[in-house]
Amino acid sequence: MSEPTALHLVSFASQLAPRTRNANKGSFGHVLIIGGASGTMGSVILSGMAALRCGAGLVSIATRHAHCAGISSHYPELMVHGVDDPADLVPQLAKASVIVIGPGLGQTTWSQQLLALAFTTLKPLVIDADALNLLAQQAPCHCDQWVLTPHPGEASRLLACSVNEIQTNRVDAVQQLQQRYGGVAVLKGAGTLVSSAESLSICYQGNPGMATAGMGDVLTGVIGALLAQGFDLAKAAQCGVCLHAVAGDLAAQALGQRGLIASDLWSYLHTLVNVGS
Repeated sequence: MSEPTALHLVSFASQLAPRTRNANKGSFGHVLIIGGASGTMGSVILSGMAALRCGAGLVSIATRHAHCAGISSHYPELMVHGVDDPADLVPQLAKASVIVIGPGLGQTTWSQQLLALAFTTLKPLVIDADALNLLAQQAPCHCDQWVLTPHPGEASRLLACSVNEIQTNRVDAVQQLQQRYGGVAVLKGAGTLVSSAESLSICYQGNPGMATAGMGDVLTGVIGALLAQGFDLAKAAQCGVCLHAVAGDLAAQALGQRGLIASDLWSYLHTLVNVGS
């Protein structure tokens, strides 16, 4: 697989089917987002609201207890659980259908304990940010139930090479990630690549205005929402990357690239997942 197939959002339109009249919130999955160490509450909010705007029926946040009131008061649709004691994460893992871990997670003992617990589940996982950095510090492990979403710096740590080596041959890098770690690998950047055991794809949408804090957190929420609604790993990653990129392009067209922020994408994601419904 040396030539990636171009991704087009229109090819996924039929999979975002209209909802039946008797649907309920349980019909569209429950995404649990784990992260938000001290000072990084915004990361889990960005992921959580993106997941809701992309159609997840329920979204829970597992974070530091000190963040719970602030999140609940400003984003009441997100269910928030304090997990200062990692053991408190166990019942939340049991309730969720999809686990997203990494946004604002940090690299502390608390972070490591939460990641270890998340790895005990057999449910689909989206691994991002500091969860990837922690994964890179371990002996390489293989899992067929996760989507890894590194930027080039995180990818370099996962593959124990330089960022320049990643960027010089991005196709080879994303395939190495997939082969070494399993599941689906998403290598973010200009021309985001998605590699599974069966396919290799590239997204040509997106723009430089998206090079700003929190955009990756939004992407993890999008992919988590699609997994919760029944997409398989590869389709969730491919469609999620497209949705995220096209939402970024629409936001940049309306607002300009300079000064674009991650939460600007929420409303455009909402619009895109309802096209044709």
